[in-house]
Amino acid sequence: MDKINRKVRWGILSTARIGTQKVIPALQASALGEVVAIASRDYLKAQAAARELSIPVVHGSYEDLLNDPSVEAIYNPLPNHLHVEWSIRALQAGKHVLCEKPIALNAAEAATLVEAAGRHPGLKIMEAFMYRHHPQWRRTLEIVDSGALGEINTIQSFFSYFNDDPANIRNQADTGGGALMDIGCYNISLSRFLFGVEPLRVLGHVERDPAFGTDRLTSGMLEFERGTSSFTCATQLAPWQRVNVFGSQGRVEIEIPFNAPPDRGCRIWHQHAGGTEEIVFETCDQYRLQGDAFAQAILDDTPVPTPLSDALANMKVIDAVVRSAEEGRWMDLS
Repeated sequence: MDKINRKVRWGILSTARIGTQKVIPALQASALGEVVAIASRDYLKAQAAARELSIPVVHGSYEDLLNDPSVEAIYNPLPNHLHVEWSIRALQAGKHVLCEKPIALNAAEAATLVEAAGRHPGLKIMEAFMYRHHPQWRRTLEIVDSGALGEINTIQSFFSYFNDDPANIRNQADTGGGALMDIGCYNISLSRFLFGVEPLRVLGHVERDPAFGTDRLTSGMLEFERGTSSFTCATQLAPWQRVNVFGSQGRVEIEIPFNAPPDRGCRIWHQHAGGTEEIVFETCDQYRLQGDAFAQAILDDTPVPTPLSDALANMKVIDAVVRSAEEGRWMDLS
């Protein structure tokens, strides 16, 4: 196939819900990718998902998917504790890897993935923080970088949902469940994204579910050289999400910062001296935008939009928040 019309051939590692409901349909609708295979340790599950989503090839093991010569890129939505292992195995099989967040269970584990990726310089690998690809975040970053808000002083973010099902993977501590790993990673990521630097120190507070052992509510503060970011994430509160970015001369509020809907537009508000401007964005699918951005890097052999070093840096902050909560003190990162 000529380069102009070529599409990246995706294989999906498991039948995880985020894949079947969000990412696979987005990749199938993308301009630069096609889903050619799916795998599950339960062949019947893979077969059912393939039938429903019109995926041509079914594999009854992850190994078989990695050995499939028709697959050139892997999407890895496995449970958190399997992210690093199967991403490394995919790289060893010669596949590019788009891995769900958080990239690992801790920074030490993430570092092993960075090291492994370094041994495969011809392959692309990226953490799947889809929110960064949505135009509302690109516009917010443009406003911040333009100086329209003045000096950025603080960011406040909140992300919550209610889920007390003990069978749900998000409520299982041994596989990397809990609020901070599942959704708090967004709060930390966006803070680093907008400030453009790493925090100097962090303070964390954690409330754990007595039965699950996972954090059901985590709050934190990140101190940067020129400002702060405070956040709360929770798995047993009323569903809500919002981000506010405050500067000396203005404010940006993002209405649906993380789960931006693919079937209707989004909006942000830019408050400044002349009033408050509502900025409306056309309907788009941030998962499709993410897939095409990653595929473009493969096709053009250019750097991925977000390097793996960013994933490692985010994991270091997550670790520090947890240690801070355990030890009851600020944790230095500088």
